[in-house]
Amino acid sequence: MESTRSIPSFQPGCYCGAMKKPDLIHEEAKRSGIEPETAADQVDKAVNRILRALRGGQSAHLPGLGTITPGRQWVFRQESHER
Repeated sequence: MESTRSIPSFQPGCYCGAMKKPDLIHEEAKRSGIEPETAADQVDKAVNRILRALRGGQSAHLPGLGTITPGRQWVFRQESHER
């Protein structure tokens, strides 16, 4: 079953989730065995691709998480993990 929640905004510095950017970078570096600077670049590129898609009116699919759909308010639809 999908859950839907409205995302009021994605402004720079907006805390919209359970993990802050430095935490995400740290986890990516640790998981991938790469330097934190490289992980930071990868996270920045991914976020920029997502924002470009949404600002261009396209949905952004986040594998394993869900989809963000643009509109008057962006909407996140969480993927179902039921088997």
